[in-house]
Amino acid sequence: MPTTPLGDYLRARRALVRPESAGIPAGGARRVPGLRREEVAMLAEMSVDYYTRLEQGRERGPSAQVLDALSRVLRLDDDARLHLYRVAGLTPGQRSSGAAERVDPQLRSLMEMWPATPAIVLGRAYDVLAVNPLADALFDGFRQGPNLMLKVFLDPDAHRLYPDWESVAVNAVAGFRMLHGDDPHDPRLHEVLRTLTERSPEFVRLWKRHDARRKRLRSKRFHHPDVGELTLRVQVFDVRSAPGQELVVHHAEAGSPSAEALALLGTLAATRARENRAG
Repeated sequence: MPTTPLGDYLRARRALVRPESAGIPAGGARRVPGLRREEVAMLAEMSVDYYTRLEQGRERGPSAQVLDALSRVLRLDDDARLHLYRVAGLTPGQRSSGAAERVDPQLRSLMEMWPATPAIVLGRAYDVLAVNPLADALFDGFRQGPNLMLKVFLDPDAHRLYPDWESVAVNAVAGFRMLHGDDPHDPRLHEVLRTLTERSPEFVRLWKRHDARRKRLRSKRFHHPDVGELTLRVQVFDVRSAPGQELVVHHAEAGSPSAEALALLGTLAATRARENRAG
């Protein structure tokens, strides 16, 4: 039977809800992980037949009330709930023109004024559209890019760069899923998705989870070949002049070993840049 984005998403999310967390005794053998269809239907106060039709793609017009009930049962946060609405067709996503993305020159100039703060601009498929010198040094030249998803999953050094690679990968895929929900017909998104699906079993494993979550303020650990361990706070800002673009800024706690390592990295990057210009 053909599947739909809504059906795929519902199946993936119910598989992640532990029965006991939903107040259902987990005793006895269960053929499926997580909740059964009838359990989701019961908790959401709808018929099993109706919920089955949703998963099988035979019911394509659920109401907002139905989606809210399913969000509650499946323990969806705000981002995941928004994604559920989008795959159900109730919230219109963005439509890309397909044109090449450009970064505002004033934003580039602003990034260049942050010599001690790594900053990057990401596009609609996590393409790296702009970096300042310290960000380029931090991400080791964005090999296998310039695309953040390709960096995480196809760069052979990614597991070394990110000591907490699994966490980084999970969050990257969840964010990419949100982008895909924003504009499921974007050709660049499809190109990146196809590349990752064909070349990275690790991506395929995480993509099947159907996590959907935007980037948030958090800490991320790096292990750089030149300066060693760094723990940096990551903040993400929407670029108002170019909807769909994100400005991602990394910074270290003042006076911390990570701040010292970041300063050293900046010095090394500046020295190499001078040598390249001279050579």
